[in-house]
Formats: sequence, C-alpha cells, structure tokens
Amino acid sequence: MDLSENTWNNRYKTNDIGWDLGEVSPPLKAYFNQLENKSLKILIPGGGNSYEAEYLFHLGFKNVFVVDLSKTALENIKNRVPNFPASQLLHEDFFNVNDTFDLIIEQTFFCALNPNLREKYAVKMHELLNKKGKLVGLLFNAPLFDNRPPFGGSKKEYLAYFKPLFELVIFKNCYNSVERRNGKELFVKMVRKEKP
Repeated sequence: MDLSENTWNNRYKTNDIGWDLGEVSPPLKAYFNQLENKSLKILIPGGGNSYEAEYLFHLGFKNVFVVDLSKTALENIKNRVPNFPASQLLHEDFFNVNDTFDLIIEQTFFCALNPNLREKYAVKMHELLNKKGKLVGLLFNAPLFDNRPPFGGSKKEYLAYFKPLFELVIFKNCYNSVERRNGKELFVKMVRKEKP
C-alpha cells in the first residue's frame, strides 16, 4: 500500500479522487455558517482540493491553513482561489506541522491515513490545538476498504483514540450527509483536554 506524495499527486492528476465532493460537505457548511469569530486560526489537514478552505475564506476567515502531501491538490486551491495566501498552503506531512490552532477540521483525512497511524493522529491533533481548541468534522462509521483508502472504522474504535485526549461534545451519526454517505458518517466535535 503506497501512500506516498507521488501516489497522492497522481490521484489528483488523474482525477482518481472519489472522496472529493466537488463542494463543501453539507455538515461542515452548516457548522461553518454558525461560527462567529472570524479570527480563528484553522487547520485543514490532508485538505486536498479543500472546498472547505475556500468556503471559509469567502466567509471572511483569513487565518485558514491547508496542509497536504500533494502539491497538485494545493495548486488546485491556488488556481481556484488566487487570493488565498500561498503561505497558508502547506506542502508537507501533517505529522511535521508544529504550529498551533484554535480549530482543526477533519474531512476525509483520517480515513486516508494508514490505520496504524490513527493513535498517532489523535495525539498529534491534541498537540496542534490551543487550549480549548476544537477538532471538528466527519469520520466514516462503516467498514469500507482494508487494503487502500478510504479505510473504514467504527465509533467504538475511534472512541478508544480520542476519549483519553478530548472532551467529546458531539460524536454521533450525521443527519445531513450527502446522499452517497448517508448513514456512514459520524459528525464529531471534540475539545482538547488540558491534562489527558
């Protein structure tokens, strides 16, 4: 299973991106629409084409960062949103990011990682968040694939990673998923615990 930078670049170049909705996902759109603090520092890891970053940027959130291994995906954002600050499009491995954020958005990144990195993902999210920082987004709650992304999983499995590190504010079946993901997504909102 090759999940290298070249693999992801090739998938964007050949449009082999079945996870890409071509628009901001409805649950995240609804969440973004009720956010009031436009100065929040936001990270979207493994953001890909990141319609979420574009949507937030157009809502007036100017402190949005996208990190992705794929240079092609980041260039797609720059081409679509020319005034998006290039310095906020981070071409690097998520696990090497060492800044801190108020809010991190999860959208098809967790399921793209090798499952043996899931515990490391939870720990890294905790590290990257400021005091009272939030991790918000969508996790697949379905088996999916076990030999390539998207890797599936279950609420029970995810709780084992996140419960020690986060206060779980919302961790439930998503009511407003896109049709093809209906019944397969959890909407999650977690607040960083100070002393896990």
